[in-house]
Amino acid sequence: MRGLRGPLMAKIKKLLLRVVLALGIFWGGGILLFSFMPVPFSAVMVERQVGAWLTGDFGYVAHSDWVGMDEISPWVALAVIAAEDQRFPDHWGLDFGAIEKALSHNEQHENRIRGASTISQQTIKNLLLWDGKSWVRKGFEAGLTLVTEAVWTKRRILTVYLNIAEFGDGIFGVEAASQRYFHKPASKLTMAEAALLAAVLPNPVRFRADAPSGYVRSRQAWIMRQMRQLGGEDFLARNKLH
Repeated sequence: MRGLRGPLMAKIKKLLLRVVLALGIFWGGGILLFSFMPVPFSAVMVERQVGAWLTGDFGYVAHSDWVGMDEISPWVALAVIAAEDQRFPDHWGLDFGAIEKALSHNEQHENRIRGASTISQQTIKNLLLWDGKSWVRKGFEAGLTLVTEAVWTKRRILTVYLNIAEFGDGIFGVEAASQRYFHKPASKLTMAEAALLAAVLPNPVRFRADAPSGYVRSRQAWIMRQMRQLGGEDFLARNKLH
C-alpha cells in the first residue's frame, strides 16, 4: 500500500492542477468576455434553475432582461450603492475597513452576523461562483474580484451587477424587477421605487418588493436618506458611474 501511495498522490495533484487550470481559463475568459458583452445568465441563475428542477418545480424560470446603464434610472445605481457599498467608487474591490468592522461586530453578536461584501464581490459571486457561505468560495471571490477590478471600469461592474442581482423568486436584474413590480421599464423608476428594490437585496426571497414588510419600508426610508447624503445624482456624475 505504501508503494502505491506515492503514484496515487501524484495523480491526485495532477488532477487538481488540471481542474484549477481549467477553472482559471473559464473564469478569466468570462471576465474578459463580459467586460464588453451582455451577460445572458449568471452562475447563481443556473444554480437556482437547476435547484428548482431537482425539487420538481418545473414552473420556475430564472428570468433576466439585459439593459445598458443608459436604460436604467440613475436612482437605481445610487440606491444600491447607498444600500450595499457606499465606498464603491473608492476601493479596489475589497473594503478592508468594512471587513474589520464586520469581524468585530460578529465576534460580539454571534446571532446577528454582518457581511462586508462589496458590490464588486457580489457581482463576481453572482456571475461566476455559487451561493452559500464557505471560505473556499470567499477565497476565489476575493481573487477574481481583484482581477475584475483591474480589467473592468466601475461603471461596467455596476452595470453587470444591476443586470444579474436577484430581486425576487426567479427575478434577476433591474429591468425584470421593474417590469414585474412596477409595470414599467427600469429607466422610469423613481427614487422611492429604486430604494424599495435596493431594500430587498440582502435577502430577495425573504424580503418582497411587491409586499414590503415594515422592516423593508424602514430600510427603504433609510436608503433614501443615504442617497440624499451621498449627494444624489451628482454623486454618480462625479464618479462617472452613470
